[in-house]
Amino acid sequence: MPDDADEPVAPEITFADLGLDDRVLKVLRDVGYETPTPIQAATIPTLLEGRDVVGLAQTGTGKTAAFALPILSRLDRSQKAPQALVLAPTRELAVQVCEAFERYAAHIPGVHVLPVYGGQGYGVQLSALRRGVHVVVGTPGRIMDHLDKGTLDLSQLRFLVLDEADEMLNMGFAEDVETILASTPDEKNVALFSATMPPAIRRISKKYLRDAEEITVKNKTATAANITQRVLTVSYPQKTDALTRILEVENFEGVIVFVRTKHETETLAEKLRARGFSAAAINGDIAQPQRERTVNQLRAGKLDILVATDVAARGLDVERISHVVNFDIPTDPESYVHRIGRTGRAGRSGEAISFVTPRERYLLKSIEKTTRQPLTVMQLPTVDDVNVTRLARFDDAITAALGDSERIAFFRDVVGHYVGEHDVPEADVAAALAIVAQGDTPLLLEPEPVRRERGERPERADRGERPTREPRRRGDGPPLATYRINVGRRHKVEPRQIVGALANEGGLSRRDFGAITIRPDFSLVELPAELPPGTEEALASTRISGKLIELRRDNGPRRGPRPERADDRPPRKERHRKG
Repeated sequence: MPDDADEPVAPEITFADLGLDDRVLKVLRDVGYETPTPIQAATIPTLLEGRDVVGLAQTGTGKTAAFALPILSRLDRSQKAPQALVLAPTRELAVQVCEAFERYAAHIPGVHVLPVYGGQGYGVQLSALRRGVHVVVGTPGRIMDHLDKGTLDLSQLRFLVLDEADEMLNMGFAEDVETILASTPDEKNVALFSATMPPAIRRISKKYLRDAEEITVKNKTATAANITQRVLTVSYPQKTDALTRILEVENFEGVIVFVRTKHETETLAEKLRARGFSAAAINGDIAQPQRERTVNQLRAGKLDILVATDVAARGLDVERISHVVNFDIPTDPESYVHRIGRTGRAGRSGEAISFVTPRERYLLKSIEKTTRQPLTVMQLPTVDDVNVTRLARFDDAITAALGDSERIAFFRDVVGHYVGEHDVPEADVAAALAIVAQGDTPLLLEPEPVRRERGERPERADRGERPTREPRRRGDGPPLATYRINVGRRHKVEPRQIVGALANEGGLSRRDFGAITIRPDFSLVELPAELPPGTEEALASTRISGKLIELRRDNGPRRGPRPERADDRPPRKERHRKG
């Protein structure tokens, strides 16, 4: 036996050992939580004592419960003004945190939690604030709007949380965050969570936190060996067709397809349904009951494909997930690890397939370094691959039908009657029935067009036959138009701040942005010519560096009609040249 066999084993810490309120513990027992994660075990007792905390931990370590549980244990429900404010970088994360608070407060009656973010109507938020809320979870831009309007009272705030603080600063919210911090009482309990500790975060923690305890939790980032990881280089317009081919060829049970924005979840799920797949979307805007119904359908096999954002898929555990597809590859290797960890559960094998555009290939090295596993380059399934699979499935369907002897006997009589009446060979009748069963959708794909050899020029069309010029595009993205925003160099803005603020408040993705030109008093930004409904209205009230951007289309410099030449001007030869 080893020498240390008789040494005492340290007892495992449970949530009951942390000092949480009994009603909170009852909720944790209901949802099956027994053992806290390292960040929860270290943070919860510190916050319950009223000490400030700086938590350094990656996504997926249980940070939300680490601050939500002690806040709920210390809430004063008799106070109507907001007692806790949680700042989050994106609307999806704000909704997720809000749902977590509501879930953990299930046995604490009368607790009101309000999500506050851009793109949501002010009316709902204002009426809730008038009635009284205990916890406000919001993005910095919309919180600033309420502070400017005087509709959010932070004078009695007792708890403040900065969730994913480094991401908020990367998105250009540094000035807004500091303004909000300065608007809160000096006597409050502050928790700052960040994946990294850049100088700006260190400065904020020293300025606004008092004697904070720094807690660092390192996450294991190596992926399970039973997950096969593949990567396909594909341009953005080809992604949907590539996904369709892969789903036709791969033998899958359940699939999660990850995209960057909630708008893309709905769009892609609709396209997949139109192509005959059983697909649904989940994102931060979907209510929790609907989310649970969708996940249960996936778990029960009534749904095969789930299109999701990172935030919406957190906590998702379904054993039958055989494939994870990164339709939009994440820029953060940690997000990649959490995504593909949704497959290969319970000792089963899993498949992870990632789409990368040519300009995203630089991300692969950091992913391989983080996962410590190679990514296998895969080829797009050909038309022949898809057709072979379709024919095989058609054969399987015929074989399965032949096993139903009772129905086969009935339809054999029907076919025999038709053959006798019309004197048609049975094989032709079987082929005709296959046409009826197939409908208008072709069974096989058409052969791919032959590609021209390099250097071979197509025949030049006559001038009258030339196509009209397409709207300008950025690479493989949508047509772009130029928009003007009222912040420029004198407001000390940078392109990353513009991209971060507009992407967050308007629900845009990084590829929706074209050129950004920063002038002294304003900036020009190329965005999709056709913005999604409500996006322009949401962006019109967005702030960067504390200033309203007042987004509007830019039509270029104004050019009036050229003045007519005066009759008494001298001929050209008689004019004197300058100098």
